[in-house]
Amino acid sequence: MRDATVWLPGALAAALREPLGDGLRIEDLRRLTGGASRETWAFDAVTADGTTHPLILRRDFAEKGRPSLASLIGVDDDLDRRGEFALFQTLTDAGLPVPRPVAFPDGDDRLTNSFVMERIEGEGLPQRLLRDETYAEARRVMPDHLGAVLASIHALEPAELPNIPEHGPARQVDVVRRMTGLGPAPRPVFELGLRWLEERSPKTPRKRLVHGDFRNGNFLVGPEGLRAVLDWEYAHIGDPMEDIAFLCLKPWRFGKIDAEVGGFGSREAFYRAYEKAGGGPIDPEAILFWEVLNNLKWGALCVARAMAHLLGMQRSVEAAAIGRRVAETEHDVLELMG
Repeated sequence: MRDATVWLPGALAAALREPLGDGLRIEDLRRLTGGASRETWAFDAVTADGTTHPLILRRDFAEKGRPSLASLIGVDDDLDRRGEFALFQTLTDAGLPVPRPVAFPDGDDRLTNSFVMERIEGEGLPQRLLRDETYAEARRVMPDHLGAVLASIHALEPAELPNIPEHGPARQVDVVRRMTGLGPAPRPVFELGLRWLEERSPKTPRKRLVHGDFRNGNFLVGPEGLRAVLDWEYAHIGDPMEDIAFLCLKPWRFGKIDAEVGGFGSREAFYRAYEKAGGGPIDPEAILFWEVLNNLKWGALCVARAMAHLLGMQRSVEAAAIGRRVAETEHDVLELMG
């Protein structure tokens, strides 16, 4: 990280010359904590006339010589940074609450697989959002805000979007199998859950833009409510019910178990806001299917993250510890299947 702070200011100033002009100064450059899949850097770009632009750099990890999780399981069709940048442009044009994309660095190998976007102020830490008095009003309105914004996301059809992958149920079941297979066997709950899913796959789901990671922790919130939806690298074409089910998983309630929508409030309010905003009818059977699949997907990711640590791909205490959460997802899957 110390090496990057030496060369990053000059590289960023060069990358931002076209949108912001010559004579840029890069100030207050710092790497943000968190983020298991990308580096995130915050900084201010100060133009020659003294205008300050608060910005974020999203960058793939620069480590070389280590296999990625995607290559290890033989699946590699998540959005790269160019695809994510193009999607942000579409979302911004559609009026959705996302950071505005500013620059896609091209020509500097050190900034390969990165892009710059505006920095929106707000709180993203779930524990603060669900407990601090500052966000009491936000907690009250978040189910309504999330329902409305998700309806707007799901209004976008494939023809309106840049080239992003399609992730249907069968593909996702296969990914769960591959990730689970990285860890120790047998895992009877996973096998039971996967067979349950294969017997109940939705036949003809609507195909719309799906965020793919729509949960508490990927929202920026102010005292008044939702400000921005972040982290779109898992966006794909799929069944809108997937996002709705994902938001309601127990892990994203952060201890507020009875508040099913991200720890903020009730499903009833969220569903009502989604349908009122034009999101279409909620399908309870599809929601149950996706809750089981999303729980298994989260559990399989916990297995894969732990194995990534053990195999030396990403050495971290967090990755090592997260493997212990697999048992939680197994309990939730059994409960859902009844």
